[in-house]
Amino acid sequence: WVNTDTVEVDAAPSFYAIATSAPLDRILKDTEDLRHQISIERAIRSVGAPMTITDAPAFTDAVIRIRKSQDLYKRTENSVLLDQETLFRTSVDMPANLTEGDYFTRIFLTRDGKVVSEFETTIDVKKVGLERFLYNLSRQQPLIYGLLSLAIAILAGWLASSFFRMIRGT
Repeated sequence: WVNTDTVEVDAAPSFYAIATSAPLDRILKDTEDLRHQISIERAIRSVGAPMTITDAPAFTDAVIRIRKSQDLYKRTENSVLLDQETLFRTSVDMPANLTEGDYFTRIFLTRDGKVVSEFETTIDVKKVGLERFLYNLSRQQPLIYGLLSLAIAILAGWLASSFFRMIRGT
């Protein structure tokens, strides 16, 4: 068994998160979702599939399923908190394997199932702290990173051996 068919998925971002103040199907009509492509299923699509492929949407569904399992596509309903009826806030947990870079962000204000306002901006995502140090070390000084990894593995093995020897009382 070998996959022989291929389809190019046109708009498949590496990360896609939706945060809402209520269940999405309650605050957004299908026509508005089609117009603004908000839900994951509407935002990710395949185009230009060869005529020989009879089930092109299955490829798009597979991309969505794989990225959801990797926590790269997510929908968190009831996670937007309204403060004083004019301010809102939410937090989006980003996975550790997220690619650094600029991420396009869209914010929608809906009323009675319709989008009444939209704001777009970009967010710069970077690794920070120890994670950034180790990432940079592995890319810029691979020999030092490898030797450091080896030293940590040897030290951890020796400590585990000493601990178990102490438990056995020998």
